Order: sequence, then C-alpha cells, then structure tokens
Amino acid sequence: MTTALDTHDLKSRFGGKLLHPEDQGYDTARKVFNAMIDRRPGLIAQCTSPEDVVLVVNFARERRLLLSVRCAGHNVAGFAVCDEGVVVDLSLMKHIAVNAAARTVRVEAGTTWGEVTDALQPYGLAATGGYVSVTGVSGLTLGGGLGWLARKHGLAIDNLLSAEVVLADGRQVNASAAENEDLYWALRGGGGNFGIVTSFTFQAHPAGIVLGGIVVHPFAIATSLLRHWRDFEETAPEELTEGAMLFHFGNDPAVPAPLRGVKVVAAGGVYAGATEEGEKVLAPLRAFGPPVADLFQPMPYSAAQRQADFLWPPGLLNYWKSCFLETLSDAAIRVIADFFSRVPSANTVVPEAATAFVNRRYPFNFLVTSAWSDAADTEKNILWTRQFFEAMGPFAAKASYVNYIGDEGVEGVRAAYGDEKFARLAAMKTKFDPTNLFRMNQNVTPAFR
Repeated sequence: MTTALDTHDLKSRFGGKLLHPEDQGYDTARKVFNAMIDRRPGLIAQCTSPEDVVLVVNFARERRLLLSVRCAGHNVAGFAVCDEGVVVDLSLMKHIAVNAAARTVRVEAGTTWGEVTDALQPYGLAATGGYVSVTGVSGLTLGGGLGWLARKHGLAIDNLLSAEVVLADGRQVNASAAENEDLYWALRGGGGNFGIVTSFTFQAHPAGIVLGGIVVHPFAIATSLLRHWRDFEETAPEELTEGAMLFHFGNDPAVPAPLRGVKVVAAGGVYAGATEEGEKVLAPLRAFGPPVADLFQPMPYSAAQRQADFLWPPGLLNYWKSCFLETLSDAAIRVIADFFSRVPSANTVVPEAATAFVNRRYPFNFLVTSAWSDAADTEKNILWTRQFFEAMGPFAAKASYVNYIGDEGVEGVRAAYGDEKFARLAAMKTKFDPTNLFRMNQNVTPAFR
C-alpha cells in the first residue's frame, strides 16, 4: 500500500490541489494514456501556477523524493507518474494567449495540441506540433515535435521562441535565443531532463483551410501501395506532410460499411497550401488502385489534426517500438506487410512517416504502436512487436525518435541523440540538474555520473 507523504508545510502555501492515495480523485489523476502503467505516487500535486511548481520541486528535492512530471500523460513509457514519490501535475495549467499580429502563441504546460489548434484556428493560424490532437504540448515539444506541418514549417522545437522553466534548485528562468541560450538549446529535443517548463511561446503560421485525409486500400495490395507511396513521396513538395499506415478500421457506424472491421493499408496526410494546387499534387496518390475510399477533402487545420485520433484511443495497453530507416526498400516493405498479416491485435497501427528530426538526414520514421485491451494478451503482443522490430533491423538506422520509444534505458536514449549530442546534453544536465532530480524521463545522466 502506498503511504501518503506529509504535506503539512506545503499545504498552506500551495494554490492547487494536493492528492494523497486515500483522496477522492487520486486514482483518476494517476492514470495515463498507456493502461499498462499502474503506479501509485505518494503525492499528486495539481499545480495552477509556476509558483506551485517551485514549491513542489523544493519539497521533493529537500526530502530526496522521487519526482515525475505529468502534463497530458500521453507518453507511452509512462514517465508521468512514479511509485511512492511526487507527481508534479501540470494538467490544470491550460492558459493560451494568441498574438495574431505577431503570429505567436503562448501556452501553459498542461495544454494539448488540439486545444492549441482550436485557439489558433479563428485567426487562420496553426502551430507545428502533433499528428493527433490529444498529444500534450510539453512532451511532444521537449522531445522534438513531429506533426502535420513539419515539412513546411519544421518541428515544434524549430518554432519554439522561448520557454519559462523551473530548475532543480527552484529558480524560475526564461530560456530563448537571447537568454540562457544553452538551456534553450537543451530543451529543444532534450526532453524533461533540465527543468520543468511551465509555458512555451511558439511561432505560428498561416494554415486556415488545408487539404487533408487518406486514401484507403485493401490490405491485399499493401506491398504495391507502400511502394507507390514511397516513390510518390520522393517528389512531394514541402507543403505536403504525409505518411502510410497499416491498421484495422473499427465497427463505428461512421465508417463506410465496406471498411468496418477490415484490415487496410492507407496513405494520407495534410497539404498546407492552396487547395487547387494540393489537388494536383495528390492526384497520383489518389488515383492509384483505385482506392476503396478516398477521404481527402478541404478542412480547417483543427479538423485535419484530429483525423487520426481514432487510431490511438485511450485506455488500451500499449507497447511501442520505433526507429528511423535508411531507406524504405522493397525488402523492408515485404517485411512490413508480412508481419502485419499476422498482427495479434486489431488495435495495432504501423505508421510510416516521411519527415525528419534530430536525425534529419533519414527520410523515413518507422513506428509500431501495438495496443490491446485484454491483459491476458500482453505477452503475445509484446513478442510480436519485438520480432517485427528485429526483422526490420537490416533496414534501420542507428537512430530513433525519443518521443516514440519506451523505457529502453541509456542505450535507447543514446541512440535517439547520437554520441556527440548525448555528450553535450550530459554536460547541460551537469549544469542544470547535477543530482538528477528530473530522472523520470528518457534520462540523460549528469556527465560525472
């Protein structure tokens, strides 16, 4: 049984809500996106201001307690919660301020990308983050920030103008190109290793109506469609960020009858430019087959960012594996199709994204998001995922996207950053968090450890 922490001294000054194991709302607050994570913190501190965050950081540091940081709780490794220690819960901090004239948006750390997109849409603007709307701004940004505008406007980190941060010693600082530049560098991809970001300010971009959607084909032609999509992607303009996916359609009445419950292969994305030009660009992709369903249409960017939400519903048990690919060869495509033909769960999705990141020279990102509802199926789903990932080994680069990997230890983190950047991040860790207070993450340890 988890023991509640003594918070008498903290309670009188804390502006938010402190949840102990016996309190109403505790069990809801400790749940995260991945249902495989079942941790019981000694305290969940639901903050409402940066000053609350400072109080909790000092409380945990002075008592040498394990500390984790929860924003949207979407990370598959479940680092947002810890056993016995303290959770700094930022999910109530959701203020968003749009400066339409400057095309900037300041968001607090508890917001999701869907909330940010909704706030920007009335101004015909969008920020570059998130393939799905429920992803948290904080985790996605600190790990890099792939999304539907990546090819045209870069990643979330490329558009981060400044951040307000609470450091391990309790100080509040700003990080930008003009202030605490080394911290600013480390935050843009280094994860939550260096402090707790309480707010972000991003550059936004015009993106009112976009051309978004997917073309859906029977799984039987998966190898042909993936080859066609790969060749199409080689000449796609920067206005188009796209990907290919293998998944099962659900039995929702909104799904066209021929597709309900069916295993399919699809290609799609978002064209952030003039609709007429997008129609021309996408014509070769949409004509192939022809598809069982062509779901491309003009839509607000806020709708486009939600178009893939149905593929990753909350409450399922999840196990993910990811890497970058040197190339998407015919042999790699055959492996993908072969393994997905034997997928053990109808909730598993295999996306291929044509975009770039820290390892920007690699043209494709490969991701297996295995998900299932029955705990009795855990072993077979994890085994299938690992075998699939091992079979892709000959085509994989020695690099991964930190936001997509699970708890893979120091070697997994080193692979995400590469030796040179990992060493530089370790030096920054030594400067800003020498005791490794912020270690519930894809952890970079201080250089002297």
